[in-house]
Amino acid sequence: PFADMTSDIKSGGCLCGAVRFELRGKLRAVSVCHCGQCRKWSGHLVAATSVAQDGLVLTEKRGLKWFRSSDSARRGFCGECGSSLFWEGDNLGRTAVMAGTLDAPTGLQTALHIWTADKGDYYDIADGLPQFPQSSS
Repeated sequence: PFADMTSDIKSGGCLCGAVRFELRGKLRAVSVCHCGQCRKWSGHLVAATSVAQDGLVLTEKRGLKWFRSSDSARRGFCGECGSSLFWEGDNLGRTAVMAGTLDAPTGLQTALHIWTADKGDYYDIADGLPQFPQSSS
């Protein structure tokens, strides 16, 4: 259900600048995740694109910290300002990058919602995009 959106180099970073990065290569369209872990980690839901792992180039990494959030994934964040930045599933070869951390213009579009069976009870999903109770794969 995903189409590659863009292959220009995109830049982004955390709120304080202690983590800056470039994304090189094709980016996946944005997916919105409603799982409980993403909601706890971000304070609401997560909207993320993804890039091949070797396409994530850190240009400033002094604040980057990783948290092992499950047996099969880790999450990257800024240890100085707390910005949620990355999600990496083990052996997937791609890094999810929080769309809100990218500098504009992104050229990206949101494609779908995942883990909707786990969404919060305080909001509705009403944008007409495809919804998957769990993962889209």
